[in-house]
Amino acid sequence: MEPQNYKMIIAYDGSRYYGFEHQPDKDTIQGRLENVISRIAGVEKEELEILGAGRTDAGVHAEGMVISVRLSLSLSPEELKAEMNRYLPDDIACREVKIASDRFHPRYNAVGKTYRYTCYIGDSKDVFRRKFSLPLSFRPDVPAMEEAASYLLGKHDFKSFCGNARMKKSTVRIVDEISIKEKKSFLYFTFHGTGFLQYMVRILVGTLLLVGEGKLRPAEVRDILEAKDRSLAGPTAPAKGLCLMNVDYM
Repeated sequence: MEPQNYKMIIAYDGSRYYGFEHQPDKDTIQGRLENVISRIAGVEKEELEILGAGRTDAGVHAEGMVISVRLSLSLSPEELKAEMNRYLPDDIACREVKIASDRFHPRYNAVGKTYRYTCYIGDSKDVFRRKFSLPLSFRPDVPAMEEAASYLLGKHDFKSFCGNARMKKSTVRIVDEISIKEKKSFLYFTFHGTGFLQYMVRILVGTLLLVGEGKLRPAEVRDILEAKDRSLAGPTAPAKGLCLMNVDYM
């Protein structure tokens, strides 16, 4: 049977994994997927090439990571999805399987991504969402953070918000949406853009939270952006609050 290019949407709780990308002797999402898909397809893991839409870091979660893999199978997409979920651990799920074109690549064909960062702002200790949100000890000033976020919209050099000091490629990115919403005991930061640098969303959140705490003025975020100096931006927010929500394709 001729191999087909399968596109899958994968959700995972990244708490106990060393990120998405396969690493020798490390427990990763890609490694777990390799184990399961090789078992279903009856091939060696080394024969598989699982391509991902991105590289979420250790501790980061996803609701909509997109992967692709070429397989020769007699199973339908729905049957493959069922087999995936049968063997995957409880903190990883296959949400959708489709047959894509031979030329589909989950990273190169992506035109946008949505990330959400969650903070807990409730009065009592949160037990059930502790692995997925950052607890705050203060009530942030949302209008001030929204003003600061407005300076980040558009096409900019985000070098000040890049966690890779040795980055040799362009640090110019387009961020076309930043929303900051309170809902019950949670504060949600949502970012949409064409792509994001290493730790970029987490550094943006860390910087905006300084504004929300009154430690930075909103206009100072514009100055930090223009300075192209990582040392001027806020701390990198913990990984556990970040989730890749969706990847856009034409």
